[in-house]
Amino acid sequence: MEFSDFNEITRRRYEYAQGIDTRDFELLRSIFADEIMMDFEDYSGQPAALIRADDWVAGVKVLFTGLDSTQHVMTNPIVDVNGDEASCRMYMKAEHFLRNDQGSFDFALGGYYIDQLKKVDGRWLIHAVTLKLFWNRGNRHIMTLAQARGAERLGLS
Repeated sequence: MEFSDFNEITRRRYEYAQGIDTRDFELLRSIFADEIMMDFEDYSGQPAALIRADDWVAGVKVLFTGLDSTQHVMTNPIVDVNGDEASCRMYMKAEHFLRNDQGSFDFALGGYYIDQLKKVDGRWLIHAVTLKLFWNRGNRHIMTLAQARGAERLGLS
């Protein structure tokens, strides 16, 4: 594996975090292939699904527009490259904040992401994401409140 591959592959996960936390949804969309397999079953209970990246980012935009702030921290990358395909496993801690009158203002998750990437036109893009959780704490209800608030802010409700 070339260092440039390692650097670009890990950069995709860091751009994921930065895109969400800064609400730069163009940056977030830029890291994905056109169709992505998203497996957030550990978080949502829903099985993995193949989805258009544009649709996934649009859904994320609603949720994260509704939150007051977030911080996603990524660390300990393990990268394997096999030709034009790669995998990256990286620890994560995600903090979510929303002032509300229905409990605490924060919800946090800890675990790791497993990304599957392919080189497309010379650039590494994520085509599959699995989130595995070790723990969570706080008021998960803020995520539902944020979804409704984000839809209202974006004129979707």
